[in-house]
Amino acid sequence: MALAFRHVSSGPLRDFDAAAPDGAVIGVIGENGSGKGHLMRLAAGLEKPSAGSVEASGAAKLLGPDDALGLAPAAVLLIDQTFARHDAIVRERAAIALDRMRRAGATVLLVSHEEDLLRRLSDEVWWLREGQLAGRGDPDEILAAYRKHVAERIRVWGQSLIPPLAPRMRWGDGRAEVLRVETIGEDGRPTMVWRSGERAVVKVAVRFREAVADPVIGMMIRTRIGLNVYGTNTELEKLKLGPCAPDETVEITFAFRCDLCPQEYTLTVASHDPDGVWHDWLEDAVAFSVSDNRYTAGVANLRAQVTRTR
Repeated sequence: MALAFRHVSSGPLRDFDAAAPDGAVIGVIGENGSGKGHLMRLAAGLEKPSAGSVEASGAAKLLGPDDALGLAPAAVLLIDQTFARHDAIVRERAAIALDRMRRAGATVLLVSHEEDLLRRLSDEVWWLREGQLAGRGDPDEILAAYRKHVAERIRVWGQSLIPPLAPRMRWGDGRAEVLRVETIGEDGRPTMVWRSGERAVVKVAVRFREAVADPVIGMMIRTRIGLNVYGTNTELEKLKLGPCAPDETVEITFAFRCDLCPQEYTLTVASHDPDGVWHDWLEDAVAFSVSDNRYTAGVANLRAQVTRTR
């Protein structure tokens, strides 16, 4: 093996054991703090392990984030986020040079957060998690597993936040006030991040300041660039709310399957009369995101079933 880590412990790395062969580009991915940078410094000989050993068949050259993508011949080449700051022409030249080095027998470790780059250039991907090897193998398989892990982490993070009620614009005659808007996941917990495909809930609480004979409460989902994605209201859904008395509070629950593609969205909510006279309209009242463990294009995640007929 051209480069081998034998039960290495150092910094965040714990009993790390993996080897890279001659003539291979190994993509390295993982969250910040997982040990990627430490792995590269160990491979370059800039740091020594506190336990275990690092074995290399030749001199190693390390390129960092601010270095030029000059890919001179080397037995072991270590590229740590170097592609990120270069333009398309430099990156393409470097990709061609990497292929040439691979065919000449060089071993390359390529650290990047860019999945497309790793998929294109890597023969194998190592996934580092909390200083250990969480997975290694086919780039598509490992990147899919890593993407699923990231989506789960984002979902957990989203549950730790309460979306602030911060409308971009607000208007109405004041006969009612939207008190709160909640986005809730299928586990019943508030979240700012829904998983694509899960059962999602939007709760809208409205307090009436004056008597309103026949109020309508509605919601609209928009993309971050203002494209209307989905909207409905209590009138369309055949739910009659009135008459409502002064100081009465009504809470409406909209439940639906969140078949949206991963990106950022906003919720607009309103209370109004059937003829469209607004009591309280909150434009882009709260923001939320949708995550998924795979890429889908567009807005609607239609979950196509693909078959082949011979």
